Amino acid sequence: MITSQQVLYIGSYAPEDQPGILVCTFEDATGHLTVRSSFTGIVNPSYLLVHPNGRWLYTVSETSQQKEGMPGAVWALRFTRESWSMEPINHQTSGGDLPCHLEINATGQWLLVSNYGSGTVSVLPILPEGALGEMTDLIQHHGSGPNLARQEGPHAHSATFTPDQRFVIVADLGIDALLVYAFDAAAGRLHEHARISARSGAGPRFKAFHPSGQHLYVNHELDNTVAVYDYDAASGRLRNRQIVETLPPGASQSAIAGIQVSPAGDRLYVSNRGTASAGWCGSAWSTCCTHQRSWRVMCALRTSLKITYLELLSLHYSITLTLG
Repeated sequence: MITSQQVLYIGSYAPEDQPGILVCTFEDATGHLTVRSSFTGIVNPSYLLVHPNGRWLYTVSETSQQKEGMPGAVWALRFTRESWSMEPINHQTSGGDLPCHLEINATGQWLLVSNYGSGTVSVLPILPEGALGEMTDLIQHHGSGPNLARQEGPHAHSATFTPDQRFVIVADLGIDALLVYAFDAAAGRLHEHARISARSGAGPRFKAFHPSGQHLYVNHELDNTVAVYDYDAASGRLRNRQIVETLPPGASQSAIAGIQVSPAGDRLYVSNRGTASAGWCGSAWSTCCTHQRSWRVMCALRTSLKITYLELLSLHYSITLTLG
C-alpha cells in the first residue's frame, strides 16, 4: 500500500528556553500524527508559515514592548528533514507589537506581517538564501470600534494576497474594516485601494478565498459570524453577499478563530473558541487546517497541548502532545 507522509509544524506560546515549535509527520493512510522534533530559542512562536520551496520556515515572535519589554519580531528558520533539525537564519523587527499573522506571495519574495497590538502591517523581502531583509513598507491603521474592551484601537489581524497577487486584503479587528491595498511587487510597498466596513462590533479576524478566486470568506471574532464577499479581480473590489451565524441560539460566550476552505471548494471550516457548536469545529478550538482530501480537518486547542483530527464531522481521534 502506498502511503503519503506530510510534515506539519506546530507553533505555540512558550518562553525562549522551552520548545515552542514542534515538527510532526502526518500519515495520510492512517491519520496518525507523530512528533519528530522540537525547537527552542524563540519567545511565543505562535504563527508559522512554510515558504513555497518547503525548505524555509517563518514564525512570529508574538511579544510587545509593554508586556515583554521588546516589540514583535519575525524569524527565518532552515529545516532539514533528514535529521529533523531546525536552525535560525536571521530575524527582523515585525514593525509593531504582537505580530499574529504572516503571508508570503506566490513568488516567495515578499512576507507580510500583521501586528495586532499596534495595528500595523509591514512588508519584508525574502532574500535568495531565505533570510529576511530590511522592512520596505509599514502601514499604520487608525480608528476604533464599539467594543471598548477589544476595539480601543486598530488591531490588524491578517493580511492576505488576492489570487492574482495584485492586491492585499487586511482584516482589522479593532476598526471593523477590511482594507484593500494595491501591492507593488517591484518595491514591496502597499498603496491603499479600497475600504470595506464590516458590521459594527463584528471584529474581522482571518480570511480564506474560494478556490475559484471569486469569493472571499471572512470570520468575525467578536460576533461569531462569517461574511461572504464576491471578489471582482479586475477592479480589486469586494461586494458583501451574505453573513452567516456560526453558533446556535443561546450558545455560551465564544470567539471565532480559524477559517479554512476545503481544496474542493465544497466546505468551509470555522473554529469557535468557547463552545461546541454543531456543524462546525468547536470545543474551544483555536485554529483548524484542512487536509488535501477535503473531508479531513485538524483542530488545535488553545488552552492545552491537544490536536484533534476529524473526518467529515465525526471525531476520528485526538492526541495530547508532549513537550520536552
